[in-house]
Amino acid sequence: MDSKRDRTLDSNMNRKAADEADSIEFWPTGEIRRLRVPLPFSLRYVNSYVIKEAEGITVIDPGLHTPEAEEVWESALAGWGAGFTDITRIVLTHYHPDHYGLAGWMQLRSTHAPVMLSAEGHQQAKLLWGEGHDVYIDEHVKLFLAHGMDPDLAAQMVPHMKGFAAQVSPQPQVTYLREGELLSMGGRTYRLLHTPGHAYGHLCLYDAEARVIFCGDQVLPQISPNVSYMPHSDPNPLDSYLSSLRELSELDVAMAYPGHRDPFAAFGKRVRELLAHHAERLAFVEAGLAAPASGFAVCRTMFGDGLTVHQMRFAMAETLAHLVYLRSTGRAVELERNGAKLWRAVQG
Repeated sequence: MDSKRDRTLDSNMNRKAADEADSIEFWPTGEIRRLRVPLPFSLRYVNSYVIKEAEGITVIDPGLHTPEAEEVWESALAGWGAGFTDITRIVLTHYHPDHYGLAGWMQLRSTHAPVMLSAEGHQQAKLLWGEGHDVYIDEHVKLFLAHGMDPDLAAQMVPHMKGFAAQVSPQPQVTYLREGELLSMGGRTYRLLHTPGHAYGHLCLYDAEARVIFCGDQVLPQISPNVSYMPHSDPNPLDSYLSSLRELSELDVAMAYPGHRDPFAAFGKRVRELLAHHAERLAFVEAGLAAPASGFAVCRTMFGDGLTVHQMRFAMAETLAHLVYLRSTGRAVELERNGAKLWRAVQG
């Protein structure tokens, strides 16, 4: 396993990929290369992975569609002695724009390599960025308003969310991946694991023999993945997330390739840390509900006030996910007073 880890090349977006790698014909089949694709927000970059096939390459999670990301991909492929036409398949762990956004652009450049995503993930992508997406964005805003968000702040969510449309265009033609399906990549066999919670229809790719997992954003080192309650999506995303973490904790993993930060070995330990983190978060939220409070008030208690609009959208959706979970487990109730939705802990 260590030799495979050593062979994994990390291509830094701040230097020429041409200085880092040999021509594609000299890649060993199965070699995994990481490309850090830049993001225009605090995460800074998303990890894309490129796997050498017997013929061509597979790309996992190409990134957000920005001019900077296009430049990074063009430079990296040229430096590797490859081109877009060498891309034979684009695999997406989930539909979030920082993973999905470049898929359509790359599909066209590759002469129509299949873009592979779960049906549930594609459904969400179409709701957010397909025809009628304005209606879906309005539903997000109404949800936040119903739970006490300041109207001026909620109004800023509309142009913010609409701004992602350009960063996921053109939309790809999608081939569906299914839970339990086996996918051959680089001469290895990966089982597709349905791991919802962070994203509706999220998939991890697990090779039991090599003890390797591509975990998308479901398990991240150092960062706690966002878990959002959204309209027309998972009705209890935190329950789904915790359940999938418990299933992942049973896997034998020697190396995990995440969507953000560095690949890491202590997968099981990190899963347990995330489970403990959410148990603590839930206890914290429950303790703050001795008196009825709006979801927005709980959000400000959890995350503070110094957030950007981008950060606040995720913070509010994550707060609602925790409140919905507490309601589902009988630890909190949702009230309605004078048209406003409030939450209160169930007294023991």
